[in-house]
Order: sequence, then C-alpha cells, then structure tokens
Amino acid sequence: MTDYKTILVEHEVRPGGEIARITLNRPDKLNAMSSEMNRELRKAAYALSKDKDLRAVVLAAAGGKAFVGGADINEMAEMDAQTARDFITNLHRAINQVRMLPVPVIARIDGYCLGAGLELVAACDMRVCTEDTKLGMPEVRVGMPSVIEAVLLPKIMGWGKAAEILLTGDMIDAQEALTCGLVQKVTPKGGIDEQVDAWLGSILSSGPQAVRIQKRLLRSWENLPIDAAIRAAIDAFEESHSGPEPRAYLSRFLRKD
Repeated sequence: MTDYKTILVEHEVRPGGEIARITLNRPDKLNAMSSEMNRELRKAAYALSKDKDLRAVVLAAAGGKAFVGGADINEMAEMDAQTARDFITNLHRAINQVRMLPVPVIARIDGYCLGAGLELVAACDMRVCTEDTKLGMPEVRVGMPSVIEAVLLPKIMGWGKAAEILLTGDMIDAQEALTCGLVQKVTPKGGIDEQVDAWLGSILSSGPQAVRIQKRLLRSWENLPIDAAIRAAIDAFEESHSGPEPRAYLSRFLRKD
C-alpha cells in the first residue's frame, strides 16, 4: 500500500498477474475532489502507468454513501477566474492520467456519482454501479458549465441523454444509466465486487500484451477516421505477432479442444 492523504493505492497479485486498486478516501467529504486529491490521483496514476507487470486497475471510493459527490465546493466557492482555471486544469490532468493508463480501468461506483466523479468514471473503460447509485452533472445548478471530461459523455451515452443531464442538472438512477450505456452493469449493493472480480478474471485470462495493445487502440479509435483507425489496427496486429504471446495462447486454446 502506498501512503497518500486523500487516496489509497493497493497492489494485489492474483493468478494471471498483478492488479491495483485506487480508493478515493475522503468519505467525510463525500470523496469530493479537492486540489490535493487531484494532485495525488495524478501522481498515483502516473506511477501505475510505469508498472510493466500491471494488468488492471480498479477505481473505487470509501464510505459507501458517495463515489464522488463532485469537486470540492469549499474550494470552488472562493475561486476567481484564474484560480478556477488552475483548479479545473489540474482536475483534467488527474482524470486524463487515469484515462491514459495502459491497462483496463474498472470503475466501481457505489452511491452518488456527481460532477467531477462522473467525469472520472467516464474516463474509465468499464463501469459497474450498485442499484441505488445516482449519477448526474449538476454544475448548471450552481452557476457553471460542465467541462473537461464531460466531453466524453455524448459518445458514451448519446447526444440526447448527455444534453439532458448537462443542461438540466438532473440526476439519473442506475437503471437509466444502464439503459443509455453510461454503465455496463448494475448490481445489488452486496454484489458489486463479484462483478468487478468477473471482469478482472477475464482480463487476467487474456494475453497481457494483447490487452495493452487493445486498450491503446481503443483510445486511438476515438480520434481517428475509420480508414486511419483500420490502418492503425493492422499495424497493431502485426506488432502483436512480434513476440510469442499469440502462439502460446492459441496453443493453449487448441489444447482445450
């Protein structure tokens, strides 16, 4: 375990490889994302990005009442134009560092997930929430627009639904989030870790190099035209065969038959 003030980082070795868990740890503040948390999250994600043995990351939060209640409103209430710009830029850098991790990132969402919290989980690859989770972007309710990684929401949940939550500030429940694709799974409160473990098991059963290449491709596909994305994929397929992994995994698969 690595020591930070506002987050916990734990490493675990399972059959198939190493995973890491980042836990946002300000439960008395509904895990609101402060400047300190932003710095620590960015630092932790950067360190994990350099771990060549890492297979997956789970992003969780302490307390059970809220994943993230939003950005720290005590800080935001005192901001002027320049300090607001500095704060939101550093929040973006923290979330983007999570988004650019070279391995799959699973968001384990339990409780309220609002504002900066929803932007953070939008940067993850897979999202599971409990059935009592509420999600939303309430910034317009307090006189400001939703920005930075809110830009990811239209591609995830569709332009219409994204416009609805961004322009009204209304929250949606877990089932609505599932229907629009914002989360992939909804579980009872006691079943969320079972789903996280199921995803981890599938990732750890797959080729480490293949998963990292696939993650890189997913990020590149977000910005490339279709023809360029296909060319990048062909290059990646060639790259994957530069080592022994495809042959080893195919041989193992064929032996099962």
